[in-house]
Amino acid sequence: MLAIFLKTLPFFALIGLGYWAGRTRFFTAEATAYLTKFVFYFALSAMLFKFAANLSLAEVWNTRLVVAYLWGTAFVYGIATIVCYLRGLSVEITAIEAQCAVIGNVGFLGVPMLTLLLGAQAIGPVMLALAVDLIIFSSLIVILITGSRDGRVGVAALRTVGLGLVKNPMIVAISLGLLWSGLQLPIPVPVGEFLDLLGAAATPGALFAIGASLASKSAERLSVAGWLSFCKLVLHPLFVAFACFVLFKVEPYQATVIVCASALPVAGNVYMLAQHYGVAPQRVSAAILVSTAISIVTVSLCIAWLTGG
Repeated sequence: MLAIFLKTLPFFALIGLGYWAGRTRFFTAEATAYLTKFVFYFALSAMLFKFAANLSLAEVWNTRLVVAYLWGTAFVYGIATIVCYLRGLSVEITAIEAQCAVIGNVGFLGVPMLTLLLGAQAIGPVMLALAVDLIIFSSLIVILITGSRDGRVGVAALRTVGLGLVKNPMIVAISLGLLWSGLQLPIPVPVGEFLDLLGAAATPGALFAIGASLASKSAERLSVAGWLSFCKLVLHPLFVAFACFVLFKVEPYQATVIVCASALPVAGNVYMLAQHYGVAPQRVSAAILVSTAISIVTVSLCIAWLTGG
């Protein structure tokens, strides 16, 4: 356990450094926004493209794994939804809280950390988790919020979902990388070196950006934040583990990777959606802050538990 914790500590130390820079205003909100944009559109995209271009779709795709992750995620999503219903919350707030309960920081934190800690072959399961989160659940929240406001799910909502997927650089980078691999095209040496150089900025840049963005988050509604953090850090990995190891008998290594991915703290893009639609951004902010702080311990525990740490 201690060895795993010491391996994860540098990742969270970078997040802490970013948090300090944001809190002291050494890094302004505007600077954080531009750093996040650089990582999101350039560095992380280069990393994902290079990973995907060196894999085949047959190597990445695992129906059993996708179904297990989807089952575990949907189960926790349902639990969070039922709790919201019992509290008498609106459809919009329910959609936001359920999203917090299951959508982890797989892109900015999971890709760099899990591929380093669990090996480069972890990228396949991590990309599948990322794809399920982005394609299914990020689409679902848009449909639920726009549908509840309009009274029905119209063409405009579906167009918004479609454009969101097409414009998401992580989806684009993975798709282009797999296409490149499928066409069996070699990556020219200068291009490969360019992608390596740019992709190398993804890990420190993403972690620093996470910390700097957390500095602007508030810790209001701690009871709700505590519940959502419990869903994300405890219930989500537990039910995904149950689906992987018991229900669908996923290959142990891939199951380990996907469960570790499900143990990550609430993703920052949930806050962006909450802010965009004007639905409970403060409680999402608190959930991100609390879950990230607690995950310093829980992620290490999860990896140690699954790997025999």
